[in-house]
Amino acid sequence: MKGSNIMGIVFANKHDHLIRELTASRAMGSVPFGGRYRLIDFSISNMVNANISKVGVVTNANYHSLMDHVGTGKAFDLARKKGGLYILPPNLYRAGNAPCSSLEQLIGVRNFIASADEEYVYLCEADVVSNFDLKKMYRNHLSSGADITIGSIKGAAPTGDDVMELKADESGKITEILISPEAKKDCLWSLGCYIIKRDLLIELIDEASAHSRTAMNRDIFQRHVDTLHIQSYEIEGYVAVIDSTQTYIKANMDLLKAENRNALLRRDYPVMTKVRDEAPVRYGLKSRVKNALIADGSVIEGEVENSVIFRGVKIGKGAVVKNCVLMQGTVVGDNARLEYVCTDKNVVIGNDRELKGSDTYQVFIKKAEKV
Repeated sequence: MKGSNIMGIVFANKHDHLIRELTASRAMGSVPFGGRYRLIDFSISNMVNANISKVGVVTNANYHSLMDHVGTGKAFDLARKKGGLYILPPNLYRAGNAPCSSLEQLIGVRNFIASADEEYVYLCEADVVSNFDLKKMYRNHLSSGADITIGSIKGAAPTGDDVMELKADESGKITEILISPEAKKDCLWSLGCYIIKRDLLIELIDEASAHSRTAMNRDIFQRHVDTLHIQSYEIEGYVAVIDSTQTYIKANMDLLKAENRNALLRRDYPVMTKVRDEAPVRYGLKSRVKNALIADGSVIEGEVENSVIFRGVKIGKGAVVKNCVLMQGTVVGDNARLEYVCTDKNVVIGNDRELKGSDTYQVFIKKAEKV
């Protein structure tokens, strides 16, 4: 797969509204994950591992944290004279600062896509945690002769008002697309990643713009399912779609299982991220840790069990942390007890505090709160 023949587009704000607790001050793509990553790291890393050297990050709002994280693209080997990483801020606005749809965002960055030299475009969303062989998907697209290939998965569809259920024949050709159907436990549904010829994409978004159409799934895919060859490609391996705080917490906790870590954090397809030079984790003499993922820069003086601890977290003496996700800079005071708690960045839990949720209802504490 030649990097010069395909470019990438990431929608960094898609589905922000589904987890407002985490996206009130940041884009979906910059939501921290797994102790040291951001959600967008997985989308960009998939592209870079497939030799894609030109990536556009389409933003809509709250993108300052995202810009700080991706920077010039150096951490992803995308700081280049030709190609590289491009932050594409919004140049299309709706009344009342309402968020733009994916199709409206594509219309807004049409000139960026049209000016590219690459023949194909890979589009994806930043709310999917997965590490798969994009080169294999691209080869499947070419061999099938498809106009559009949609990355898909079988199982229970996520929440949301634009979920696409796909019905395909034995060859994988999609014969019908349903938008936000009734919930089913087992169906084929779109993961929001696509491969399409650049010229065809320009043609489709120009047609949609001329007719004031704004819904990507309905006005591009569903409208043309009978006139274009749209192919399904089932993505293998670990996949998590972040569509609520519950799925966010579950995806983090999934990393405590070796099989999930090995499927997601692969040596042959590394997940790249912004590197921070911090000291290794420091454990106190009376600390106790069992089944936990703890990032560098943390100081553990108390007890941690079945938890994901991000960079720079401090857990005081006598504190007990179980079944928790604690983001960067969280401070847990001495003798505090936390169970089924998720904290955003820089939260401070005072001495002797006790917070307890359950496996079906976790306590969430927003950024920089003091308890």
